[in-house]
Order: sequence, then C-alpha cells, then structure tokens
Amino acid sequence: MITGPAYGNQRASSALQFAQALLNYGHYIKTIFFYQDGVYNANKFITPASDEKNLLLAWEKLAIQHKVSLHICITAALRRGIIDDQQARELNLSGFNLHSTFKISSLSYFGQAVLHCDRLIQF
Repeated sequence: MITGPAYGNQRASSALQFAQALLNYGHYIKTIFFYQDGVYNANKFITPASDEKNLLLAWEKLAIQHKVSLHICITAALRRGIIDDQQARELNLSGFNLHSTFKISSLSYFGQAVLHCDRLIQF
C-alpha cells in the first residue's frame, strides 16, 4: 500500500525501488494499492522537472513488464480530484486525469487483495 504522493516525500519512490528489487529477486507482486495521497501517483498530468525521475512512467513500466495491477482508492481519488473517463462523464466534466495503467477500486477490493497475499507492506 502506498500512501505517499509521487513528489513531496520519498514514500512512493521508495515503494517503487522496493517493488523493483523484489521482482528482480524473483518474487511476485500481484497488486499495488494506492491510498490517501498515494492516489496522486495515478495523475496522468504529472510533469516532473527534467532532472527528476518520472515516477508515473516508472510505475507504468513496472506494471506492464511484470503484470502488476495498480489500483487506487476511489474515495481518496475523488477527494483529490483524480477521476477516470466514466466518472468525468457522470459528473459532466470535460476531461479526466487517471493514467490508463491505473484502475479505480474500492477498499473492499483492497481487503480481498490482503486476504490473498503473503505480506502487506505500507509506504
């Protein structure tokens, strides 16, 4: 579970490095859940400075290469202005900002994921 934003503290960056290390050692990660300020990692409009690592692209690469499912909490996302195309239509908004690699999920999805995992690590 990641509760830190893409930029502003080290939690998301540390989580990404940890996940990459686990995968490099042959471990399997099925799901990464972004909660609270962690949902900011899914904003497709994140534009880091040229000398900063692009965490959004790094999450996308990790998800695609290792078939890791990236989920964000719907309640936390709505409170922070992160919406998908369906929510944008329902709210009559002109656009959406959820990156296509991420999926909107509920805390009940997170609970089910926890039931089927060996370990839960929070950043």
